[in-house]
Amino acid sequence: MTRTWDTTMTGVLRLPSGRLVRGRGLRRPLPDGTCPDFGLYLLGKPPAGMRWDTRWLRWPDFRLPADQVDARDALSEAWRRAEDERVEVACGSGRGRTGTALACLAVLDGVPAGEAVALVREHYDARAVETPWQRRYVGRFSTA
Repeated sequence: MTRTWDTTMTGVLRLPSGRLVRGRGLRRPLPDGTCPDFGLYLLGKPPAGMRWDTRWLRWPDFRLPADQVDARDALSEAWRRAEDERVEVACGSGRGRTGTALACLAVLDGVPAGEAVALVREHYDARAVETPWQRRYVGRFSTA
């Protein structure tokens, strides 16, 4: 059984393949409605317990992932699971790290790396991917 997000929910991004992924900021309350099946949390320290399956990727605020191999593996897992599960990607504010991760998911979904940030800014948050090094990370992600 495929479980998916309601496309009218705040933060839901539709990738070109049709996969839906929800981005959000953990400093805001959990949105009403359906909970994720899987959450990828991009934080400097492990997140508080959730009622669903989670994975923590050590990713300090305004920085890049601490472990590039783990980052690629975690993002690949989120992309694969989004095919038939409700996947959430989140950091503190839901913009910089989350936007960067969503852009990387778009690259995994077939979007050219040079277009992924624009796609996320247009369809998720206009201020997503906050720093020049986050933009460069996305630009190099396809060859990482």
